[in-house]
Amino acid sequence: MQRMDTWRWMVAVLAVLVLAGCGRSRVVREYPHRAGPGASSALPPVRVSQPKYGATALVQRGQTVYRIATENGITALDLALWNDIPPPYTIHPGQRLRLYPSDRRDPPVRPVAAAKPVVAGPPQQRPATPPPAPAGSDLAWRWPADGAVVATFAGGDPTRQGIDIAGKAGQPVRASADGVVVYSGSGLVGYGELVIVKHNDQWLSAYGHNRARLVNEGALVKAGQQIAEMGRSGASRDMLHFEIRYNGKPVNPQAYLPAR
Repeated sequence: MQRMDTWRWMVAVLAVLVLAGCGRSRVVREYPHRAGPGASSALPPVRVSQPKYGATALVQRGQTVYRIATENGITALDLALWNDIPPPYTIHPGQRLRLYPSDRRDPPVRPVAAAKPVVAGPPQQRPATPPPAPAGSDLAWRWPADGAVVATFAGGDPTRQGIDIAGKAGQPVRASADGVVVYSGSGLVGYGELVIVKHNDQWLSAYGHNRARLVNEGALVKAGQQIAEMGRSGASRDMLHFEIRYNGKPVNPQAYLPAR
């Protein structure tokens, strides 16, 4: 009987320790490269968005933001931002989603009873360069990480919607301005462990490829506060992918970050 009581006590202690560990918000992902003959360290190419200007998608029963985005060559993050869909990115049958960024002057997209047949014609050419970035921002932007910029922003190039800052695994990733965390997760393909901070109604910043996320959705953060640890989730090297977006559209972060 004494041995049985001791066993029950040990199980209870173990359960308490497990539950205590579950309450932590720190999420760490390790992505070691494989080694050995024939092994490859290359990761799959990152998906990038191909906007379909003027096109929309009508949500069908059972569809998700990720599914619609994938079927149309768009990242889930872009599709959500272009349509002002907040986390947890819930959509409903009959809802019509825009497959291209809005300039905020477009009329809202509403469900329709029935679609009229459309005669296919030659594809229309759209300008490669988007409208110029906003003239200025009243936010006091800070660099989100130390390190060299190894990839720069290029307007009109869907593969370069932000900048990549090289560094070492575990290096601090900091909020670039005051705001609230609106996304903390790994559900958006191509960004790895991702944190998104909303600064006001027009501006947000995104921090991708982290090793660890240190903040949860809804957390208030200050400029310079550590929100993640640098890593290589979804990337071929340790680095931070950093984006600044104005009304959902990517702009050149280096146009707003202080000189260094």
